Amino acid sequence: MNHVLRHREMIPAVLVIVAFAVGALQSPFFLDTRYLLDSSTLYVEAGLLALGMTLVVISGNIDLSVASTLALVAVISAKLLEAGWSLPAVVVAALALGAFLGAVNGCLVAYAGIPSFMVTVGTLALYRGIAHAMLGAQSVNVPSHLLGIDMAYVPGTVVPVSLVALGVIAFGIGLVLNRTVLGHWIRAVGTNEKASFYSGVPAAGVKVGVFVIAGMMAALAALHINSRLGVARFDHARGLEVDVITAVVLGGTSIFGGKGSILGTMLALLLLALIRTGMGVANVKAEYQLAVIGSLLVLTVVATNLGERFASRSRVKLQTQP
Repeated sequence: MNHVLRHREMIPAVLVIVAFAVGALQSPFFLDTRYLLDSSTLYVEAGLLALGMTLVVISGNIDLSVASTLALVAVISAKLLEAGWSLPAVVVAALALGAFLGAVNGCLVAYAGIPSFMVTVGTLALYRGIAHAMLGAQSVNVPSHLLGIDMAYVPGTVVPVSLVALGVIAFGIGLVLNRTVLGHWIRAVGTNEKASFYSGVPAAGVKVGVFVIAGMMAALAALHINSRLGVARFDHARGLEVDVITAVVLGGTSIFGGKGSILGTMLALLLLALIRTGMGVANVKAEYQLAVIGSLLVLTVVATNLGERFASRSRVKLQTQP
């Protein structure tokens, strides 16, 4: 039992099974594999943002500007395509812009000493405000040959390419977090920044780095949403940061930093997708869906904290036994 409680991924994993079972009982359409896979492509943008957010939160920070970063990159990349830039050039420019916007957040946090919450609340408004100033209420159309990435499938299967790409990126970031020095540094900074600094960890560089990664994930999400919707608007992904933070916390990442996993975040994202899809099939109203997800978030945080306390007490008892 103690071993199980130490694995934060267990809670979302169990809830995924429960959500799938309940959804299957609600409607037979829920068991349609292609329908589930196609519906899951709607969460690719949230998944990409959640990958970057997981690293930021593990480092002891938060990035509330990820959805606004997505919107600004989406607008600029669409305008570059409209101006005749090639797709490879636009992809590179989008990633560079996302990295720059993330670096602005990271530098203000790491070198100016401003709390990440305050910095990213400001850039949340700033980045979306720039996108709004560039387009107003208008939209920019994406070239027709670049549309429909969410409807591209792995040859011979019903598996969307965008889901495979999300899985590959998640696997890569998971390796970085768990198998590299950078991943160790991220956890160390999130656990105790001062102690990590005196241990030789470049704490400021690590904080800038995680925000840069979050910005690049937002850039990839911007390219995906442009292809999926066919247009770029300043209000792309408005409010999506709520789902992203919910996925990260539901996945077991500690809001105090130092603990978390990519696997947990992806399981929590799958859980959110199953819940929303299941309730959508059952014709549950959007406001009730939001209430269910909010309640699930609160219950998961409480359960995780209780589990940690129980596990901690069990370890203390074992250490004090003769």
